[in-house]
Amino acid sequence: MPWPSWVPLGLAAILAQAVLAAPAPAAAAAQAAGAALDPAHSSVGWQSPVYAKGTGGGTESCPGAAADPDNKVCDRFDLTVSVPDGYWDDNPEGGVPLSIKWEKPSDDFDLYVYDDHGKQVASSAGTADPEATVIPRASGTYHVLVVPYDVHDNSFTGTAYLPATTDAGDLTSFSGGDGSYTIGAGSLTARADFLTGGQLRLQADPSGSLSDPAGTAIVRRQPALQRHTSSFDAGDYYGIRSSEAVLRVYKKPLRFGLYRPDNRTRIWQEDKPLRWSTGGMRQSLERGADEQFFGGGEQNGSFSHRGQTMYVANSFDWNEGGYNNSQPFYLSSAGYGVFRNTFAPGVYTFGSPVTTGQQERRLDAYYFLGDAKHVIGAYTKLAGRPFMPPVYGLEPGDSDCYLHNANRGERHTLDALKIADGYTENQMPLGWMLVNDGYGCGYENLAQTAQGLQDHHAQLGLWTQDGIEKLADQVKAGQRVAKLDVAWVGNGYKFALDACDAAKAGIEDNSDARGFVWLPVSWAGAQRCGVLWSGDQKLSWDYIRWQIPTYAGATMSGIAYNTGDVGSIYRHDAKMYARDLQWKAFLPAIMTMDGWASDLTTGKPADQQPWRDGEPYTTINRKYLQLKERLLPYMYTLSAEAAKTGVGAVRPLWLEYPEDAGTLGAQAKYEFLSGPDFLVAPVYQDSDTRDGIYLPKGTWTDYWTGRTYQGPTTLNGYHAPLDTLPLFVREGAIVPMWPKGTTSWQTRDRHELDWDVYPSAHGTSRYTLYEDDGVTRDFAKGAAATQRVSVHAGAGATTVSVGASNGDYTGKADARSYRFTVHGDTAPGHVFLDGRQLPDSAWSFDSDSQVTTIRTPSLPLGRGFTLRLT
Repeated sequence: MPWPSWVPLGLAAILAQAVLAAPAPAAAAAQAAGAALDPAHSSVGWQSPVYAKGTGGGTESCPGAAADPDNKVCDRFDLTVSVPDGYWDDNPEGGVPLSIKWEKPSDDFDLYVYDDHGKQVASSAGTADPEATVIPRASGTYHVLVVPYDVHDNSFTGTAYLPATTDAGDLTSFSGGDGSYTIGAGSLTARADFLTGGQLRLQADPSGSLSDPAGTAIVRRQPALQRHTSSFDAGDYYGIRSSEAVLRVYKKPLRFGLYRPDNRTRIWQEDKPLRWSTGGMRQSLERGADEQFFGGGEQNGSFSHRGQTMYVANSFDWNEGGYNNSQPFYLSSAGYGVFRNTFAPGVYTFGSPVTTGQQERRLDAYYFLGDAKHVIGAYTKLAGRPFMPPVYGLEPGDSDCYLHNANRGERHTLDALKIADGYTENQMPLGWMLVNDGYGCGYENLAQTAQGLQDHHAQLGLWTQDGIEKLADQVKAGQRVAKLDVAWVGNGYKFALDACDAAKAGIEDNSDARGFVWLPVSWAGAQRCGVLWSGDQKLSWDYIRWQIPTYAGATMSGIAYNTGDVGSIYRHDAKMYARDLQWKAFLPAIMTMDGWASDLTTGKPADQQPWRDGEPYTTINRKYLQLKERLLPYMYTLSAEAAKTGVGAVRPLWLEYPEDAGTLGAQAKYEFLSGPDFLVAPVYQDSDTRDGIYLPKGTWTDYWTGRTYQGPTTLNGYHAPLDTLPLFVREGAIVPMWPKGTTSWQTRDRHELDWDVYPSAHGTSRYTLYEDDGVTRDFAKGAAATQRVSVHAGAGATTVSVGASNGDYTGKADARSYRFTVHGDTAPGHVFLDGRQLPDSAWSFDSDSQVTTIRTPSLPLGRGFTLRLT
């Protein structure tokens, strides 16, 4: 939800709440309004005046320097940095750490840094004490502006320092066994722990002792040691061998390398020893000739990072280049991934060499071996699997402030039910509503509102600005969705993760429901408790474009639920809204944010429900929302898969086709797979034509026309009028769907299930449907059912085998009928059900779409059946 309007966007620096924890040189207080950092002056500090009260605003509330010569309103300080060329090239901190710590931690100062051209280069504008940032690759004069936003007779001390660096020296000790080995290099102590599941934990600390500040906050349970290891002396290095890998410990200087069990095939290799600085540590690795890199959590606008610098921190930059939901994890195509067990920000540069560093003087890294899906699974097993959402969480959500809304006039909480009426009247699905979405927006008549929404088959959600202490009573009154925001999750990191865990527990401890939490700022582990959304943006075609790789890329870090406001939050345009909604219908979670937008053309307030723009937009939006609803059995099964494996539904093409170089091309960047079967190529320009649609190897069917394409190929000039999302289905897909016209999981026909089938010309394709009650946590106790389906296309016949539904849950039907849509070139002559020919009235063939539609009678779920088209 909106960060206050005074916070600037486009922050380019790491917001580091951990900087002051690092050992820094003693800072001599600077009496003048400026100071220098150079080889002769390694640190500087200054003391602000005492501010009786805050500005209540951001930088716009500060008068010019000439009008505020004594810094009585806002504090100004000039910092000149003079360092030799190349000073920052291999510096773990990458720039000058700058922080302010105020006398009374309950108050709020905000920090901004500008270069000599007036460009903002760093900022920290959250609620943490201290406020801290880094001036990246600092050189020249910088102008520091500190805004006393919310203070009461308070002052602060500012500090900055020039990070000095030290490299690990020669090996001085090596010992250990049974899976754990201790290594020394002068003052540096390191430990290598081989863990069950083929994992390696490598720690290093120049203090001589190994600390663990993250504790159990991210890794709740440490894997057991894999004790079947051995060591050997190879002359230049010691080797530690496990069944999965060999770790080389080089002697002069100390360096590490991880190899396959043959001890010849490199997985990763340090090209230089560990380097630490005043407040950071980096690892430097050789880069493979074709090695690719993914991960980093939510990296707005990208999913593949070779040749790029990736920031892992909280930037409060909601736009392209931002990273407010980043994670200290990356995955390499060389067959490994690494998670830094830390709450410190980091900078990862995937050049040659690859340098990865965190802002703390320690290394604590878990390495996982295997292909991409295996690595994602191992990482999420360690930090937390994606949570299993309630089924209504996969339906659209709606958010607004209904009590005394300054943007929309006097209203009351029960007015939310009028919006729910609109969804019902327009036959548009609605799974949940936030009824107090806005800073300072409260609520009234909570239980009555919750009941009214339930009458519309929707659940009550509430947004929290500053805490979750009321959650228990709210849940008892009917709340089932919790949305956290920047004022609550603060600068992210551990604070955000703890809030996410606590909010999920608050729902589950006070009801039988599954916790369903949204948050805009997070850290590693948040996938276990919340939906991450990419913050508050203004609408543009670029806004649509850069979100596509953002959400696909987040899956590479085990984030299964990542999304953005449909049509953005601050501006509205009917055409862009429709285009944005189309492709977001293929994300697991979506939400429309109302009450904040103005029309792109007129500038007047604009509501954003999907029927507001009239025709043809209402019909188009209904088409995609109902399609999303029909596909919920498919998406819900993908959610169950994510909870089991860590791999979410929204995937870059590379994840399914890693041997295809085309999946890393510029064209494939702006499309994604929804599960393994749907290829979605959103239209992100004001055009009815989509160029550069890349289709990987195999046969792909146009969802709308039935036309087939042979990949790999690139489609240009694809006709995509406003009602058409370029959408293709993989050969071999077996897609479960609810009946046409379904608008709610509660009102669906439980006695019918549809199957959309795309037989493969080669071999047999298989699918396993997952079902449970959709809302309670009984699934965790085994209350669920699965049903296996296989399709085989042979000479002259296509056979669909549907197994019995195995398992039980509350509300499970005893029998249901089926509607099959089977894609193929020609009409069948006959259709048989368990060997008995179906009458012609039970099936039909559409020659335009080349689809055979078959309806079965009601069949018991306790036994399987076979459908044969000859």
